[in-house]
Amino acid sequence: MKNMTIRNIARACKGVLCDKSNGKVNAVVAGSTESETGEAEASCVVIDSRQMIPGGVFIATVGERVDGHSFISQMADKGALGVVCEKEPEDCGVPYILVKDSFQALKDIAEFYRQQLTIPIVGITGSVGKTSTKEMIASVLGEGFEVLKTEGNFNNEVGLPLTVLRIRQEHQVAVVEMGISDFGEMHRLSKIAKPDICVMTNIGQCHLENLGTREGILKAKSEIFDYMNPKGSIIVNGDDDMLQRVTTKAESKLIRFGMNPTNEGYASDVMNKGLLGSEATIHMGLEVFPVEIPLPGAHMVYNALAAAAVGKCLGLTKEQIRAGIAGVQSVGGRSNVMALEKYTVIDDCYNANPVSMKAAVDLLATALGRKVAVLGDMFELGDTECELHREVGEYAAEKGIDVIICTGTLSKHMYEGAAGFGREGLQAAQKKEVYYFETRDEMLKELSSILKRGDNILVKASHGMHFEQVVEYLSK
Repeated sequence: MKNMTIRNIARACKGVLCDKSNGKVNAVVAGSTESETGEAEASCVVIDSRQMIPGGVFIATVGERVDGHSFISQMADKGALGVVCEKEPEDCGVPYILVKDSFQALKDIAEFYRQQLTIPIVGITGSVGKTSTKEMIASVLGEGFEVLKTEGNFNNEVGLPLTVLRIRQEHQVAVVEMGISDFGEMHRLSKIAKPDICVMTNIGQCHLENLGTREGILKAKSEIFDYMNPKGSIIVNGDDDMLQRVTTKAESKLIRFGMNPTNEGYASDVMNKGLLGSEATIHMGLEVFPVEIPLPGAHMVYNALAAAAVGKCLGLTKEQIRAGIAGVQSVGGRSNVMALEKYTVIDDCYNANPVSMKAAVDLLATALGRKVAVLGDMFELGDTECELHREVGEYAAEKGIDVIICTGTLSKHMYEGAAGFGREGLQAAQKKEVYYFETRDEMLKELSSILKRGDNILVKASHGMHFEQVVEYLSK
């Protein structure tokens, strides 16, 4: 890791470098490379002791369940270059850096390391679709570059620094997901990532509890521009009414994408192939080319457009862009279509908000055969949470979903919306096959009696509902 010596790391996080093993700082460790000054450079920086390799630096953080300081004594045996910690260790055996806050040190160290890198970084934010857009962009860029991308849900003030610290010499571009729930968070993430290309998918109704309104969400997510490359590119969904307000920053270039031909990049001749995906023609400046999008849903066409715009910014050919779009893979828990023995399941249980719920219902509506929506509570929606749940229920009923199963305390309002309470009442609910269960476990006990062989089943709720257990049940 370029210039990541123990001394530079200590300076970066404003820590006190100590070494009680032999009275002096020993920065030469087996398995590490050396900097121009002859000091050893770290081979990795981790907060999970199980990921330590010779020459690495371990940051001891205090979590809700585990205190990383209890693993410091193991670091010498693992060949660590050094340790960053909040408390003076009793038995260390390697140089250690004392700091006031290990999590802040993680961010400071990642920010310093970013300054040593010359590769472009693509930062992705938005209310819905960050992960699927990241996967599409990474797939496209993979046709021309060695790409590092955010893994799992590493998109916050812990995950993003760890992602930046995974960049190595062989990587030519990084694609990072940047998620927030409050004001100021994106500012801090941008300070670390310093993106060269900023992609904004949409502005929906998520984290309203902290951000208040869609205007507040736009303001918070626009903090991504605070530390971006002033000569970089801003790529936004031009069909989103809030993102139409985005303007260029300094010498940056603004590219809008969408279905409307007024956008710089747009799609025409879109043919929906149900759960098999779609076909479309992409117009990107003077380039016009057909694409096969293997993942289902209208939002995947938007993802393909965003990826095409990023690819064009980084000099890829239309053939490379086409190949990358055609080769994209789905991610478990995020609109992942599973062809099981009895059912076809859309596993979208990683998270949920009103916009993503409706998009998932739209996807289910494209299926051939009986359509079943297994829906659960959406969290962090603020004062309008009851109304928003009711709207999702109404939307699912209006889209012609055959069976709607609502689960959770808040989903009682979703059930009432789907059943048409106030218009048709309980009789309509029974006619439409709308069910309500207070808990996930109660629903699982009855689920097999509701389903039929050949059903197309959407499973979606906020992560805290643990609907991955529903997917696991259906898989068995």
